[in-house]
Amino acid sequence: MQAVFWLINELLNLYWWVIIIGAVLSWLVAFEVINTRNRFVAMALDFTYRLTEPALRPIRRILPDLGGIDISPVLLLLGIMFLQKLLYDLTRSMAI
Repeated sequence: MQAVFWLINELLNLYWWVIIIGAVLSWLVAFEVINTRNRFVAMALDFTYRLTEPALRPIRRILPDLGGIDISPVLLLLGIMFLQKLLYDLTRSMAI
């Protein structure tokens, strides 16, 4: 059972980084540091969008309009941290 918890934790870690990369890429595009006409940039944006949007969309529906500031990735990262802490506590309670 601990191996399953380890695998879930590692997948959450990977998803954490996809969210971070997606947020940074969106900032770089918004500030015109990178160009979306570049094929690699467009593919990276599409990849991160497709992975993160299903989790971010429900959060965005609940949040009030903050005038262009999107804090949904922060809330999703906090949720992932909560799940990881929960998995850690479950793993420790099983070991006792």
